[in-house]
Amino acid sequence: MSLIAKATIQEVNDKLDAVAVVEEYVRLEKKGGRYWGCCPFHNEKTPSFTVDPDKKMYHCFGCGQGGGIINFIMEMDKLSFPEAIETLAKKMGIEIIRESGGVEVRDPEANTRKEELAELYRRVTVTFHHFLMEKPEGGAAKRYILSRGITQEMIDRFALGFAPADRLWLFNFLSQKGYSPQFLGLSGLFSDKYPRSSFFSNRLMFPISDRQGKTVAFGGRILEGDGPKYINSRESDIYKKGQTLFAIDLALPEIRRTKEVYLAEGYMDVIALHQAGITNAVAPLGTAFTDDQAKLLRRWAEKINLVFDSDNAGQTAAVKAVITCRRNGLAGGVVVPNAPEVAGGPDLSNLKDPADILLYLGPEALQKRMKCIILDFEYLVSRSRFLYDVSGSEGKAKAVAFLFPYIETLDSDVSRDTCIASVADAFGIDRAAVLNDYVRRHRGEKSYPERGNSQGGDLTERPIRMNDELRLLTAVLVNYYLYPTFRNAVSMKEIEDQAAKELFIAMEECYIHEESGIDDLLSRIPSEALRKYAAERGTTGEFSFSPGQLEQFIKDGIRKVKQKKLQQRLSEITAEQYNLEHGHFAKEDGFRKDSRLEELSVEMMHINEELHR
Repeated sequence: MSLIAKATIQEVNDKLDAVAVVEEYVRLEKKGGRYWGCCPFHNEKTPSFTVDPDKKMYHCFGCGQGGGIINFIMEMDKLSFPEAIETLAKKMGIEIIRESGGVEVRDPEANTRKEELAELYRRVTVTFHHFLMEKPEGGAAKRYILSRGITQEMIDRFALGFAPADRLWLFNFLSQKGYSPQFLGLSGLFSDKYPRSSFFSNRLMFPISDRQGKTVAFGGRILEGDGPKYINSRESDIYKKGQTLFAIDLALPEIRRTKEVYLAEGYMDVIALHQAGITNAVAPLGTAFTDDQAKLLRRWAEKINLVFDSDNAGQTAAVKAVITCRRNGLAGGVVVPNAPEVAGGPDLSNLKDPADILLYLGPEALQKRMKCIILDFEYLVSRSRFLYDVSGSEGKAKAVAFLFPYIETLDSDVSRDTCIASVADAFGIDRAAVLNDYVRRHRGEKSYPERGNSQGGDLTERPIRMNDELRLLTAVLVNYYLYPTFRNAVSMKEIEDQAAKELFIAMEECYIHEESGIDDLLSRIPSEALRKYAAERGTTGEFSFSPGQLEQFIKDGIRKVKQKKLQQRLSEITAEQYNLEHGHFAKEDGFRKDSRLEELSVEMMHINEELHR
């Protein structure tokens, strides 16, 4: 597995223009040596969000969010660290070098190939859309989509298209545009066995986009003839099925605003939901909802509402999705959209998905039914009652066991205990019996699965209080180029304040790993409270001295730390001397007492000389 090279990360950090990056998201105004604007992480009218261009840090004095600019990009776009580095590197024209086993792996053609694939898919998307809207061949597909109650606005918004029945047409068309057979063979648009034969033919086409809105794949629905109802593009350099969601680019603004997402089963359901104004709707891509997709959504959402068909297959998928959500830290609910018959109208009792509800009842009815949500636990209890005969003990045992995978996903002992009690109450069973069955399921392990602990220890529970040591270490942290000199003057054992020690450790780890970016430094601080504290202090201007003033500040700080340590040792010596002189010792211990007093006297003399110096 290759990682982004440290040289690339360093170059991004060095060339980063903090104000230019943040201004893509926040309107900033310069006041003094810093820039101010309204915080993008919470609603406010008076600007309390500031950016320090020299330190390349940001901080909000309203909500406490803060850190380095790479962290800012990660928070705003919910990117991983490598994704943020790649995004910034591309914007700055920096070549992304990778490492594997400490050895640089240069493949400039890989990035170029991805960009060329993205451009190819953009062109094909436009071409398929043109076929749907303008060509006679797309007439049947257009009539079908309109007959499903989908508006022209939605057809355009989702860039729906049509792949012509002639399987050779696309290859010939793209070849005329200058694409080589070798490149087209890597695109995933053509058959492996017959390289000129299009993978999609005579199908209604649904472009699949990444978070930036670039088409990376297609889904195709058959309209007539034999074959699977839906097929999706094969995976490629720019498309990983289990890590992508249909309509994620269109849904992101509303997901960010509401912290909530609707997860439907298919393309048509998502389009129907968007048409009804539920624009935070997405769908997996022909597979079960995956952990990677859940982790992706967790970047922006706190809750997922599952919108699955009411048939048995849909409900089975919903159960699995509930577990996937909880396993990845997402609260869940399940929509129950069954619609009653309309008097004098068609039988609507079989309506089972959003597309049908939109078609027969309209957007307002679909909106109302999407509000019919039951909590994931209540849904699973209801589902277990449907699957098992709970009138007898055997059925109850199976129903309870059906809920154990859900209990396993809960992230605290309190949550699990409460859930076990609720299961017992739901089926009229003694709570101890449910707990015993649950423990028996994990025989040989601890009764509850272990959960990770905060690395911050007590530091995360205590407020951060300024003192000489913490002020000194914070000054070095936000002026990290001074750390190599600092570490030669002060040792870790001379620092007593726990928060200051955490900063010292973080800087030492960065020093060892040859990291120097503020995001690297902050990421190595285990306490969230201390990270926020350091980010805040770094943007207040408190440590923005001239070079000469800063060096003097550090020297004075080092002197105070050493003086404090020496004075503390003097106090310890004085206390030990008093105990020795006023204690009662056996004759045989007299020589040892006198020897120890002499040692202490010599040590005190050296300490006093050092303090005087």
